[in-house]
Amino acid sequence: MAKRVGVALTKRVVDAAEKRDRRYFLWDSELSGFGLRVEKSGAKTFIVRYRAEGGGRSAAQRFVTIGRLGTLTPEQARKHAKTVLGGVAKGEDPADERRAKRREMKITGLIDLYEEEGCVIQRGKRQGQPMKPLTKQLTLARLRNHVVALLGHKRVGELNPGDIERFVRDVTAGKTNRDEKLGPRRRIIVRGGEGAARKVVRDLSAVFSFAIRSEIVQRNPCETAAVRKTDNQRKRFLDLEEVNRLGSALDDLEAEGVNAKAVNIARLWALTGCRREEIASLKWTEVNFVEGLLELDDSKTGRSIRPLGAAAVALLKSLPREVGSNFVFPAARGDSYFQGTKRIWAKAIKKAKLPGVTPHTLRHTIGSTAISTGEALALTGAILGHSNPRSTAIYAHVQNDPSRRAANRVTKRIAAALAGNNQPSRKAPPKSPALATLTDFDGLIQSLSDRLLVEGIDAARVKDILTDMAAVREAGPKVV
Repeated sequence: MAKRVGVALTKRVVDAAEKRDRRYFLWDSELSGFGLRVEKSGAKTFIVRYRAEGGGRSAAQRFVTIGRLGTLTPEQARKHAKTVLGGVAKGEDPADERRAKRREMKITGLIDLYEEEGCVIQRGKRQGQPMKPLTKQLTLARLRNHVVALLGHKRVGELNPGDIERFVRDVTAGKTNRDEKLGPRRRIIVRGGEGAARKVVRDLSAVFSFAIRSEIVQRNPCETAAVRKTDNQRKRFLDLEEVNRLGSALDDLEAEGVNAKAVNIARLWALTGCRREEIASLKWTEVNFVEGLLELDDSKTGRSIRPLGAAAVALLKSLPREVGSNFVFPAARGDSYFQGTKRIWAKAIKKAKLPGVTPHTLRHTIGSTAISTGEALALTGAILGHSNPRSTAIYAHVQNDPSRRAANRVTKRIAAALAGNNQPSRKAPPKSPALATLTDFDGLIQSLSDRLLVEGIDAARVKDILTDMAAVREAGPKVV
């Protein structure tokens, strides 16, 4: 525990408490035992500390959570703390009483508690940090639509591995399926199946891990249940002929007048290998045209740098910027990003005759194309923004320049297929006017720099070399 600091926990002091690289406590100087716990994430919780069994140094030290800042003001929390400490003075043990009450809690109540206190990342480099809002929303939706529907009435201590196995069978069989209209333009569709069962049993296992840490239960029934918790390995990717069909379908849809944002988002999925939301929610401040990179502020694995191929750079440069929005694809209404890709994507894969293909399939397509083109695994990982701990040692040494060139080599083939050309011409490109003569040296530098930038090569370095060569040329041959 961090060093205990005594300070009056006023609203100003509580609001000013900043997050640090580890959890710490602020203890109230006026009410002994009343404190504020500040997590690494910045979450602030009011707590009470006391010694059980009448006090004394040999008595066990206990903690009781009063509530989160926001749910309670500092003054409201102080009143609750006085009530708790008053009970302790009479010989009560509120922490033990709360644990006993929680052991009688039903699954519905446990999931409510998990929503309030337990939605954090449990492993990996983001361990202990809060779930991202969308992840939390989807997780809780699965828990409420499947777990609460089938197991919500059971007490947390009653659930055994056999109950988990029956639950998985029921979700797989579709017992939780429903399609319900909630109001104007609001509908809830719940589908079961094997995939849904695997996801939700992992969610439920995380809930029980939280319950163990909170001393509500002593075991996790999901751990010993004979159920499958891993998803099927996705092996589907598009060959270049299929990419060709997808590109033609996107062109046709654009010609028919569908929303161009959805079409260009799909093209960038294909040209970058980025995840669905990474492109849909892309901001202009995350696009580095100078170095040909995407500098994503908050991807699935945190901040991530992705090299861009020339085709992706060209597409991004062609997109209009809407005044008042930092999103590359802003929504038509409000201040969020465009989220209408699902319907148009369904039209695209139907027109291209690619049933079952998802935006994530395009991510696999970039990876498979990279490997088949002969790119190293490290460069492929840099393009896709992988952060597998086992690969960190390799990816950590990948520089932006070689990974950018790799992205360019890979996406050239994807871009050619999207444009309807599976067999890129092997003819040499026509000579530019600047290359036709060596007399226009400035034009030569500019033309070569532009071409090298498209190719993903550091044009600035080449410019320095050419300038040095020009200086030698102007000086003329040395007379010995």
